[in-house]
Amino acid sequence: MATRKKPAIEAETPDASGSHLIGQAILSLMGRVPISKEHKSKAPADDARKKANAAAAKAALAAGAMALPPGPLGWLTILPEMVGVWKIQKQLVADIAALYGQQPTLTPERVVYCLFQHTAAHGVRDLVVRVGQRTLVRRASPLLIRAITRRIGATLAQRALGRGVARWVPIAGAVGVGAYAYVDTAQVAATAIDLFEGVIEVEAVEVR
Repeated sequence: MATRKKPAIEAETPDASGSHLIGQAILSLMGRVPISKEHKSKAPADDARKKANAAAAKAALAAGAMALPPGPLGWLTILPEMVGVWKIQKQLVADIAALYGQQPTLTPERVVYCLFQHTAAHGVRDLVVRVGQRTLVRRASPLLIRAITRRIGATLAQRALGRGVARWVPIAGAVGVGAYAYVDTAQVAATAIDLFEGVIEVEAVEVR
């Protein structure tokens, strides 16, 4: 009697697995908007740049330290390093919003836009629409938020491979990872400053 073959189970590729983990990490970041101790500034652009420089240095130090373990052990620190830098950047966005007097209206959508617009623009394209100096921020449904985090995760999973390679180069690799975190944080600050300097409108209806 002929036996029926069981359907083969496709193993998840490393890239797909990494994309899922990164997406889940981003999703957890959207749960709560951090509170800032900063007050509305008379010179918000200048004060925001000072906060950006301090946060970039902090992110570089944190990322570089996490990248020190060499070889296979270093691969295990990639996601914690990314999450650690995102938390620093998330607080930076809240601080910049406060300096511009927009802390009370800061939403998870705006935070995610500031964090990932420069690295995964296609992932956040459904959140913010720019028209000159006016910015329309869309309220994302839980379904859309999950779709957005998946898109961002897929893009950043490719970049994570480069970070993994850097782990095989002792010291120099950590310096490179730290330098990337510094520049990345500076770009987050630039996006936040550009966003909060303009006129922001929030769409009343959730986008699904």
